[in-house]
Amino acid sequence: MRQRLLAPLRRWWLARLPATDQLQLTQRNVYILPTGAGAMLALTLLALLIAAINYQLNLGYLLTFALAGSAASSMVLCHATLRGLQLHLLPPEPQFLGQVARLTVQLHSSARRPRYGIGLAPRPEDGQAPSWAYCDVPAQGMAQLQIGFAPQHRGWHRLPLLTAQTRFPLGIFRVWCWWQPAAQLLVYPAPEAHPPPLPAGQPRAGDGRSHSGGSSGEFDGVRPYRRGDPLKQLVWKKAAQAFASGSQALVSRDAQHSQQLDLWLDVNHCGLAAPEARIARVTAWVLQAERLGLRWGLRLPGGAQMAPGSGAQHQRRCLEALALC
Repeated sequence: MRQRLLAPLRRWWLARLPATDQLQLTQRNVYILPTGAGAMLALTLLALLIAAINYQLNLGYLLTFALAGSAASSMVLCHATLRGLQLHLLPPEPQFLGQVARLTVQLHSSARRPRYGIGLAPRPEDGQAPSWAYCDVPAQGMAQLQIGFAPQHRGWHRLPLLTAQTRFPLGIFRVWCWWQPAAQLLVYPAPEAHPPPLPAGQPRAGDGRSHSGGSSGEFDGVRPYRRGDPLKQLVWKKAAQAFASGSQALVSRDAQHSQQLDLWLDVNHCGLAAPEARIARVTAWVLQAERLGLRWGLRLPGGAQMAPGSGAQHQRRCLEALALC
C-alpha cells in the first residue's frame, strides 16, 4: 500500500532528473536520512537522557552527549563522503539479449582525503532488491565500478536509473543520489541455441560456374574440419583466430568447393514462421559464418540487404541491422 501511494510522487520526482552521462554531486542533488540503526540509536539516546535526568547521573549525561556528538559528526562526514564526487559513465558496449549488460562508471574525487564505501546500483524494474557494487575512491584520484542489468528487449535500450549511496562511517545515516544516464545500450537479438547448418552458397556475380552442393556450410574453398582430414589441409590462420576468440572450431581447405561463392543469410527464408525466431536463427548463422571466416551477406525483411563481406566490422553492422529491424 505504501509503495502504491508513493509511486505517483516518485514518478514525478524522477521525471525532473536531467539525463546526463556526467554528474557532479552537490548539496542540490545529494540527500540524507537516518537508517534503521540510526533510528534505534536516537531512541537509545532518548532513553539514556531520560534516565540521566530522572536519576541525576552525571556520567549518564556524559555518555548521552558523547554518543550524540559522535552521531552528529557521523552525519556530517557521511554527507561529505558523497558530496563533491564526479560520476562519468563510459559508452556501453552492445550486448546480446539474455546476457547481463555491464556498465562502467568512473568516480573522480578532488578532495584531499579518500572516500570509503561508495556504492552504485541500477534501479531494478521488477521491484526486487538492487545489486550493489562498492569501491573506495582515493584522495584526488579515480576509481571504477562495474554494474550489471538485464535488458528486456532487443534494439536500443534506455539505461536504468542509477543510485549512488554511502553509509560511511557508522552506518546510522544513508546518503544517496539518483542519476539518469543519457546513453542508450544497443541490444543484439539472442542467437538460437542449436541452429541448423548454414544454407547453400550462391556463385558471385560474374562467375559462370554453378553450385550444386547442399547445405553443407562449405564456401570459398573451406569447410568445417572433419575427422581424418590431413594436417596440410587445415587453415592454420583461421584456427589461430578461432582459438584467440575462445572457440575451438577448425576449418579445412576443400578443393572440390574452391569456386568463389557468396553466402546469403535471409531472414525471410530460414525455415521458421515466428519473426523473432527467424531473427534469432539468422543471428546464430551470422556468428557461425564469421567464426568460420566465410564471406557472407545479410537480407532483411522489407528488401533491405547488407552486401557480402567478412570481418568484425561487417558482423557488427549486420548485428545492429538485425537488432533494429
